[in-house]
Amino acid sequence: MCAAALEEYCGSIFWNVSYLKRPDPDLPLCVEQTVLVWIPLCFLWLCAPWHLLALCQSANVNTKQLSKLYICKQLVASLLFLTAIAHLGVTLGEDFGPNSDQSSENAAAYYANPVLFAITWILVLLCHEGLRREGAIDSASIFFFWLLLVLCDIFPFQTLLREALRLGEVRDVPRFSLFYISFGLELIALVLSIMADIPPEAKDFIKKNPEAGAPFLSRITLNWLNSMVLKGYKQPLVQEDMWDLNESDSTAFINERFQHFMKPELDAARVRFQNKMKKKSAKTRDSAQENPQQNGLSSGLGKGVSQDVLMMEERGKKEDEKKKKDNKEEENYPNSWLITTIYKTFKRILIESVCFKLLQDVLTFVSPQLLKLMISFTQDKSRYAWEGYLYAVLLMVVVLLQSLTLQQYFQRCHVLGMKVRTALMAAVYKKALVVSNDTRKESTVGETVNLMSADAQRFNDVTNFIHLLWSCPLQIIISIVFLWLELGPSVLAGLGVMVLIIPTNAVLATKARKLQIENMNFKDKRMKIMNEILNGIKILKLYAWEPSFQKQVEDIRGEELKVMKKFAYLQSISILTFRCSPALVSLATFAVFVSVSSDNVLTAERAFTSIALFNILRAPLAMLPMLIASIVQTAVSKKRLEKFLAGEDIDSDIVRQDPSFNTAVSVCDGSFAWEKDAKPLLKDVNLDIEPGRLVAVVGAVGSGKSSLMSALLGEMHSTKGFINIMGSLAFVPQQAWIQNATLKDNILFGSPHEEENFKKVIEACALAPDLELLPGGDLTEIGEKGINLSGGQKQRVSLARAVYSQADIYLLDDPLSAVDSHVGKHLFENVIGPNGLLKDKTRILVTHGISFLPYVDEIVVLENGVISEVGSYETLRASGGTFSKFLDTYAKEQSNQRNSETEDFELIPDGDDAQPDGASEDTVSLTLRRENSIRRSQRNGSVRLRRNISIKKSANADETQKGQKLIEKETMETGQVKLAVFLQHLRAMGWGYSAMVFLIYFIQNAAFIGQNLWLSDWTSDSVEYYNMTYPSWKRDTRVGVFGALGVAQGLFVFFGTLLLANASIDASRILHSRLLNNILRVPMVFFDTSPIGRVINRFAKDIFTIDEAIPASLRSCLLCLMSVLGTVFVICMATPFFAIVIIPLALIYFFVQRFYIAASRQLRRLDSVSRSPIYSHFGETVSGLSVIRAYKHQERFLKHNEVTIDENLKSIYLRIVSDRWLAIRLEFVGNLVVFFAALFAVISRDSIDSNVVGLSVSYALNVTQTLNWLVRMTSELETNIVAVERVNEYTQLKNEADWVTDTRPPQMWPEAGRVHFENYKVRYRPELDLVLHGITCDINSTEKIGIVGRTGAGKSSLTNCLFRIIEAAEGRILIDDVDIATIGLHDLRHRLTIIPQDPVLFSGSLRMNLDPFDKFSDEEIWRVLELSHLKSYVSGLQEGLQHKVAEGGENLSVGQRQLLCLARALLRKSRILILDEATAAVDLETDNLIQNTIRKEFSDCTVLTIAHRLHSIMDSSRVMVLDAGKIVEFDSPNNMLEKEGHFYAMAKDAGITLESSTHL
Repeated sequence: MCAAALEEYCGSIFWNVSYLKRPDPDLPLCVEQTVLVWIPLCFLWLCAPWHLLALCQSANVNTKQLSKLYICKQLVASLLFLTAIAHLGVTLGEDFGPNSDQSSENAAAYYANPVLFAITWILVLLCHEGLRREGAIDSASIFFFWLLLVLCDIFPFQTLLREALRLGEVRDVPRFSLFYISFGLELIALVLSIMADIPPEAKDFIKKNPEAGAPFLSRITLNWLNSMVLKGYKQPLVQEDMWDLNESDSTAFINERFQHFMKPELDAARVRFQNKMKKKSAKTRDSAQENPQQNGLSSGLGKGVSQDVLMMEERGKKEDEKKKKDNKEEENYPNSWLITTIYKTFKRILIESVCFKLLQDVLTFVSPQLLKLMISFTQDKSRYAWEGYLYAVLLMVVVLLQSLTLQQYFQRCHVLGMKVRTALMAAVYKKALVVSNDTRKESTVGETVNLMSADAQRFNDVTNFIHLLWSCPLQIIISIVFLWLELGPSVLAGLGVMVLIIPTNAVLATKARKLQIENMNFKDKRMKIMNEILNGIKILKLYAWEPSFQKQVEDIRGEELKVMKKFAYLQSISILTFRCSPALVSLATFAVFVSVSSDNVLTAERAFTSIALFNILRAPLAMLPMLIASIVQTAVSKKRLEKFLAGEDIDSDIVRQDPSFNTAVSVCDGSFAWEKDAKPLLKDVNLDIEPGRLVAVVGAVGSGKSSLMSALLGEMHSTKGFINIMGSLAFVPQQAWIQNATLKDNILFGSPHEEENFKKVIEACALAPDLELLPGGDLTEIGEKGINLSGGQKQRVSLARAVYSQADIYLLDDPLSAVDSHVGKHLFENVIGPNGLLKDKTRILVTHGISFLPYVDEIVVLENGVISEVGSYETLRASGGTFSKFLDTYAKEQSNQRNSETEDFELIPDGDDAQPDGASEDTVSLTLRRENSIRRSQRNGSVRLRRNISIKKSANADETQKGQKLIEKETMETGQVKLAVFLQHLRAMGWGYSAMVFLIYFIQNAAFIGQNLWLSDWTSDSVEYYNMTYPSWKRDTRVGVFGALGVAQGLFVFFGTLLLANASIDASRILHSRLLNNILRVPMVFFDTSPIGRVINRFAKDIFTIDEAIPASLRSCLLCLMSVLGTVFVICMATPFFAIVIIPLALIYFFVQRFYIAASRQLRRLDSVSRSPIYSHFGETVSGLSVIRAYKHQERFLKHNEVTIDENLKSIYLRIVSDRWLAIRLEFVGNLVVFFAALFAVISRDSIDSNVVGLSVSYALNVTQTLNWLVRMTSELETNIVAVERVNEYTQLKNEADWVTDTRPPQMWPEAGRVHFENYKVRYRPELDLVLHGITCDINSTEKIGIVGRTGAGKSSLTNCLFRIIEAAEGRILIDDVDIATIGLHDLRHRLTIIPQDPVLFSGSLRMNLDPFDKFSDEEIWRVLELSHLKSYVSGLQEGLQHKVAEGGENLSVGQRQLLCLARALLRKSRILILDEATAAVDLETDNLIQNTIRKEFSDCTVLTIAHRLHSIMDSSRVMVLDAGKIVEFDSPNNMLEKEGHFYAMAKDAGITLESSTHL
């Protein structure tokens, strides 16, 4: 019926099969006039409304000038409109013109088509205008319209031409010429539609982000990336080359969306959680009563021990309770909200990728069907050749489309993964800024950084493949349907095998997961120790403790490798099942198929279509278990992230800002605790502070002074009462927090720069002389944790930051403790005191400097967390209360003592600081001389910090001053990874192993090819035994050999993988121990110039890569390589012609791959280099939280974090796109292989068998993926092997001298303890100036020497020289007549003892902290604990000597840590003791304890004391005064006071005169 109507419409026959049944087929004219015209026009009419919307909407017409391209497009469309009118004119002329022939009227089609076209062209004109108003660059729909139109017009094009050639003349000249004119115009329009129409105002933006200006075709094929790939090939890419991100990929945008969806989800989850807890609470109530608190500890404690012992007891108990509680409840946090949030945030991109994936899955199944047609075509020699060519072309088109959709899908997925990771990182950062102290205490800085790095990355990885969850089952179902059609019910046999394989994989996966968790634990443990080692490296060197710690790390590493080995074996088994499954499945299926009935004969089309289908099946079956395993791993990360992100925020209501109060600070009946359910630490605090007053807070250790500060900042839980604060706050913490930025930025802290104000602050905070010392003035870069500033300088910078912020209220937590007494005086007079810069502000000062107390307006005395007295100095003095006792205790020391203390409670909120600061103070002892020397070298203008720093010119072209940078830029290797690195890795694996692995994989591949050749031979039986009974012996042989070859493959892969795993684990072991071994032997200078994070990165990321990534990519590489070679071999064997094409294809392949690898490798390196700043900024933020919160700078830090993440995203995004860029090009090469394999099969169909065609094409179909994998794997291997390169870089660092040399000192050396310096000169780094200028002096046995000097005079350098932390430039040091430069470092360091400036402790038992080598008996250890006044405390602990010390010794107070260091010294009891300002950080009580013990216990030793406080050395036998690295005075204190030289001046500053010194 329909056909009849159409025939009437076009006036000719619509369809006749005879058109195709000839060697030169054609389509009937009617089809060309109807169907082929309507297809493109319908497409355009459907798409047009979207473009026309813009015309209706835009009221403000864009009247900018029209681009040339736009004019050309409109011109072509107008000309086409004219041709349509002309067409109509010709038809009208023929029918109604003067010489019209009435008998034959033109059919309706001749009127309808021109009209349709005319309307369409008008539509196209309108669409172009609509696009211009939208500001669109081009349009995909219009491009597709032109493409369809040109394709459909090709048929009439050849019909007209063939007719003209057949007749030898053109019958209908006007229509003929009009058709070809319009065809030409359509081609031009198609070309124009490919080009981008970029408006001039967008040009600059598009320079920075070419993707935004890429037209449709360029977007599909990713051609817009070409310029970057080319640049990357010519020269190594750097961060400055990266393009800008699209708005929707930027961190700010993603984070905003994520937070928008996260809030409601999280709130709902919290409600669910509370309901769940209500049900549980009944059960918990009963169990809670079983655990009553035990009290009454204090009775057993002696009087001499400071207060913090009590506190420690409390905390130990609390921790035990907490542990018990944790075991009871697993998921005590709102859960299962994260996934929904992620889904809602990224819904659109998810749906897009689903569409692409669906399309790609469907296309996957088209090629086996085409293969089937192809084989049947070669079998039937009578069919026309054009059919074969058609199939070849169709095959090409299908695989091309498949490639493009697949790449679009991957692109979407990887971008989605990147966005999810970004959203999580930003969320974790944002949360870290507001998190409450409870939540904060649950995880260390390291763990929180882990959330950002590892867990977010897990999500990233899983999102890449998330669609396989539905796509795999779908593919499996479709494959089975098609296989059923081929082979009938015997498919079920194969299916049965698959189903059996799945549970084995599941079992393996769960086992693997357990091992994975175990492995993570070992990794965490190892990283924790590494972190401590690197933070306390100086202490390890001074005590010569490296071997003990090296052993600890090696032990953990050994355990870790054991687990890894188990994991590798499991993996080998799962690979065995994966490799064997296709062979077993096809074996089962074919065997059942041929044995079910004798009629079932295996034909070529059957066999190879099935094999192609089985190959499709293989991917989803392999991916599913992997996907499930990685989802399981992500589930762990999900829990951790949910727990952290759902943790409680800090309560912002504790501190009110009510203007009706007339006081600056009021605390009304407040009680405050560190944890929600803990006992309050500050009880019933009532405090009113008038605006503009200076209030001092005093009290013994542990009385809660720092806690009071934290409470005012709102960092503590208020159990009752409230705080009101009028105005803004500035906070100076007890341990200064310094950012890794310039000194100026540290002081400005985000405020605008006002030169005058800045200068004033610098002067007042006594930083002016330091700025002169610093190489770059106020632009000097300060290292991580303020590594290149001394403790005092850090404190002054911290104070300057507060002063510059011009707040209303200043909370100063003992800022004067870390500075010299005269500086303290200066700061008090010029900043804090009644005449200082802050005289009109409200100041709350925690202090121990008794001398400042008379000048304050009010004193608050704290005792055990209660305010015992408040009043002015005079009234409190007179009242005879706690305060006057406090004064009397220290009346003897009443001059400007610098004391400071830290209570353990202060360390809970800043728990994370303790460990970083612990290290920094100490590395600091180096700096001042370092700065001095840098300053001097600046005069000589020769500072080069390691070869790889390039000093960039700043914008205003003034050279960065030399030495201004302390931290060197991380070396980033560029260019191709050297072959040597590969060889190093192979050598570490063992040559024998490597060769064996290669051989085994080769045999496996041979077995694979053999199996397929056997199959192809099997299928020829169907021709041989045509219409005959198939002998059963033949059948059994066929099945048997086929099966045997299949199983052989699996076994070979299994053995290969096992060997490879063993070899890789050996390599891992060797590389890690080399790295560790070397890092512990590197001189101290290295640690001062490399951030800890960078070294840790080698132990974490790079070792992880060597452990896990390299073996996997090595294995894949080998297997892929074999597979590609096998394919090429088979195709060439089937169609020898193919060899011709191999060479050009291989060349294309090679070039694409070289270009890509150059750019990709660099992009990956940029990614990992730009990642570090994210984590270090995060770490810094977490440790400075209380400061950031006090200044209310959370927003600024969030912004900074966004910028840092964006920098990283730029390289990640380009890396993702470059992977797709490569894949599209490679798949194109693969598609050509398929095309040529098919084409040559058609060309030589007379000479080859159908079964060989099947073999070669089915192999070719597989090659695309394999080629792609091969490049990806080789480049991944290259990228990963960089880890070996980076680890090797650190194994080749120059070591310090040998630990033990051939010349060993005598057993009892040094017996007398004489020290003799002989013209001793030293510098920190070869290129810097001397720090000590020829020191010569003699120190006799058992002398007590004090060493003094202003900051930077070289005091600490002297101790560093004794321990050979820095080596002599000239001269020597003799100890008991042995030149210390001739003996091993450990021999030297074991025989000297130091009590360092900063008490650094390591996590582990107390005993391990005192005696890591287990050299001493318990009795000896208890004896020294008694001498250092810790015995009562330690014996009070549940675990005694085995008491666990937290990371950085956080669970001990600073005083106790210092006493432990004293215990260490007593234990070693060597003849020479060095004290490095050991009493700078302790209160008077501890100070007295230490001084007395030292006097008594070390009376027969030589003692060198470096002092800031002159009091501590007034009883020395002699005092050495250093200035600028020279000895200026060296005599007994009294003689020097009489001389009135340098020492006299210093003593006068400190208020010591000759008379007072004689009293001492």
